[in-house]
Amino acid sequence: MTRIRRRGTGAAIAGGLGLALALTACSGGDSGGGGTDGGGGGEDPAALEIDCAPYEEFGDLEGTTVSVYTSIVEPEQETQEASYDPFEECTGVTVEYEGSREFEAQLLVRIQAGNAPDIAYLPQPGLLRTIVGDFPDAIVPAPDATAANVDEYFNEAWKEYGTVDGTFYAAPLGSNAKSYVWYSPSMFEDAGYEVPETWDDLIALSDQIVDDGAMPWCAGVESGDATGWPGTDFIEDVVLRTAGPEVYDQWVNHEIPFNDPQIVEAWDTAGEILKNDEYVNAGLGGVDSIATTTWTDAGYPILDGTCWMHRAANFYATQWPEGTEVAPDGDVYAFYLPNVDTETKPVLVGGEFVAAFDDRPEVQAFQTYLASADWANTKAQTTPMGGWVSANTGLDPENLATEFDQQSAEILADESAVIRFDGSDLMPGEVGAGTFWTGIVNWLTGSSTEEVTDQIEQSWPASS
Repeated sequence: MTRIRRRGTGAAIAGGLGLALALTACSGGDSGGGGTDGGGGGEDPAALEIDCAPYEEFGDLEGTTVSVYTSIVEPEQETQEASYDPFEECTGVTVEYEGSREFEAQLLVRIQAGNAPDIAYLPQPGLLRTIVGDFPDAIVPAPDATAANVDEYFNEAWKEYGTVDGTFYAAPLGSNAKSYVWYSPSMFEDAGYEVPETWDDLIALSDQIVDDGAMPWCAGVESGDATGWPGTDFIEDVVLRTAGPEVYDQWVNHEIPFNDPQIVEAWDTAGEILKNDEYVNAGLGGVDSIATTTWTDAGYPILDGTCWMHRAANFYATQWPEGTEVAPDGDVYAFYLPNVDTETKPVLVGGEFVAAFDDRPEVQAFQTYLASADWANTKAQTTPMGGWVSANTGLDPENLATEFDQQSAEILADESAVIRFDGSDLMPGEVGAGTFWTGIVNWLTGSSTEEVTDQIEQSWPASS
């Protein structure tokens, strides 16, 4: 679909590096960014008054067009498109945006047919590697200006995820912080529980909840054709905590086998929660019900007091029923999934990467804009209901609509954070989106850790 351009007026305020922006529409949550209703969407993105000074570097691109293809669809599409307004207004470019739920399958078809978009937002680094390997003449390296933005504003790990065989192709766009545990602040306060600071504290809290006559955890991994993926996130988080980031990298890259003893130990550690019938599945059924409980609904028992904790990413904030207040003193909030110690902070992340299939000046300019602090701050301000965050350190957290989004941005930008991308998105598709997913279901419904990890190891393609 072709993008509809929006315009607004208002008194300019500073936003990003020199970009003057003014919100003339409502903002999410209260004036302090303290809360948001679950469900996301529901309000138009904020209108902006635009100062074109930061865009002079791109020159006059009047009359040109950049096509964008992505899996980001409504309701998020509207705020995504609104964030392009300054770039379009100041350079003269028209951005034609096409969101598709069939993106991952259709992108490869389009590239093979010679009909690639100018820009595609890739949701997995693994897909980037596939494209570079299968269509090396179609994709183009990112320009120096894009690379400079990434070097300035992102943890170096993010640049590595957009790099294949030493060539940098794709800068990060939006980011997800996955290492979270959702809970009810009021329930914790009434019971006298404290947010745990270490993994041992987390297990001790779980045991205390059991001793107090309740079941602490609720979980669900059902997601249609992608059933199992929330369980892979749980395993990956635990591998980072028990085996460490170096072993995590070796595992993801198959430098050690999938069934390495350190990985088996991590699965068993995760199983101390997920396969413990005293811990799960609070308000939903037995352990095996995790496999059939929809991931979008799995945390809901927290709202009626039958569940105390639910591990899910920051984007789960948009999954709560309409009217749910997400805030430190609201109906629900989330704390960082603790490490085994307090010395380091491993953070499991996800996000999109901006790949280009043409090196026309307007395409390179748009790719560079999307890697800038200016775009990150504009996107935050055009997302008044919250639910979006970036690992761009040039993002002013005050521009984010909710206190929870601000917390996520701070975790992603924390210098002590050990950032690692979602492992299943880095593994070959046969594993990461295949046997790893199905292995989670088998594990939750009776198979042993050894059986599952052995089967996944055997499925790893010989060429990878």
